[in-house]
Amino acid sequence: MLNFETRTGPDFGAAAPSYPTQGVPEWYRDAKLGFFVHWGLYSVPAWAVQHGEGVNIPAEDAYAWHQYAEWYGNTVRIAGSPTWERHQQVYGPGTSYEDLADLWDASAFDADAFVGELVGAGAKYVIPTTKHHEGFCLWNTATTGFNSVARGPKRDLISEFHDATRRAGARFGVYYSGALDWHVSDFPAIESDTDLFRFRRHDEHFSRYSAAQLEELVEKFSPDVLWNDIEWPDGGKGSDDYAVAALLSRYFDAVPEGVVNDRWGVPYHGFLTREYRHIPDILEHPWESTRGLGYSFGFNQAEDDRHSLSGAELIRMLVDVVSKNGNLLINVGPAADGSIPALQLEAMRAMGAWLTGNGSAIYGTRPWVRFGEPLRPVRYTTSSEGVHVHSLEPASGELIVPAELAEREARWADGSIAESVQASDGTSTLVIPDALRGDAVAVATLR
Repeated sequence: MLNFETRTGPDFGAAAPSYPTQGVPEWYRDAKLGFFVHWGLYSVPAWAVQHGEGVNIPAEDAYAWHQYAEWYGNTVRIAGSPTWERHQQVYGPGTSYEDLADLWDASAFDADAFVGELVGAGAKYVIPTTKHHEGFCLWNTATTGFNSVARGPKRDLISEFHDATRRAGARFGVYYSGALDWHVSDFPAIESDTDLFRFRRHDEHFSRYSAAQLEELVEKFSPDVLWNDIEWPDGGKGSDDYAVAALLSRYFDAVPEGVVNDRWGVPYHGFLTREYRHIPDILEHPWESTRGLGYSFGFNQAEDDRHSLSGAELIRMLVDVVSKNGNLLINVGPAADGSIPALQLEAMRAMGAWLTGNGSAIYGTRPWVRFGEPLRPVRYTTSSEGVHVHSLEPASGELIVPAELAEREARWADGSIAESVQASDGTSTLVIPDALRGDAVAVATLR
């Protein structure tokens, strides 16, 4: 996956705009866990080719066999692709992708119950997709009739998400696709990473359109996070009032403790994003790992438990990311009706249950001097309580504490003192209680 913070053109030279100076706020660094919600027209077909172990797709076919169900609107335009074939079979040649807007029934969506599951799973912030690359807006926008209030659900879904998230006491953010909007573009389907940046509009008209939509979102919802995707139109990167620099300045005026990501295509960003990527070590700059519970962000009904993270895998991923100075933005992809699929819900609830007992070793923590050990399944985090040592394999019954920490008192999450045995190499070994050996991760805090 691409690192977007390295894409900072065009070069305006001496005429370059002035950008805000805000960094990444402490609330964001303390939060550690957020939930993405990818929901849109793509949730109606809810389908993409299965990916995973044993599936080998040539690089030249990656877009025709895209793993992301939310890319259905692009993949269906690639004649002969599996998505194109399935669309003909299910909907017929006379139904376009945008016709799906009138088939979208969100009648099972209860925002308070939905957000309650996210917060119950440990989320400190929630970021729904307000407009994905398909161009369909999920709020009551004045910029286009291609929205969820005028068609399909006939509801302002983002307002419902916003109100429920605020009531639940979590931070609220918005995802917005700034430079890709297939509804107002006439380009061919994207079939390569090169096409991803070639087939997009950069003109002033579209730049103003994107700016107007983003300004609406800021005015209506005062989002704590502005999560832009796949850059911004080049026509909106200068010193104009409708350009990124001015937009972000007005955003921070309205939300002083707000934060943005790195996908604007300009020299300024907040946190870094890493999508479906394993990060091998601590990153000094605050960053966010993001992915779906399966191989897709949007719900893919073709996936089953072979393709989706279990609760234990999700917990271990959270611990790994946090130990390396990151936040985890995990995605839930609702069904079209607004319900959370059972497979996703199971993993979410398992993580929430684990965080209920171990949250102090995650929330508000920072990395230790190293994230873990080369040959041992262990991760470290630190807080005012001490150094938290996370065993990723508690079934082994033992947790080795490094020499730097061996003299400290160790306690398990329930407050009980850990039994330890000193070794000749300076390390100590903690005996993991039987009650914790079935957990995904067992945590000892060394004070």
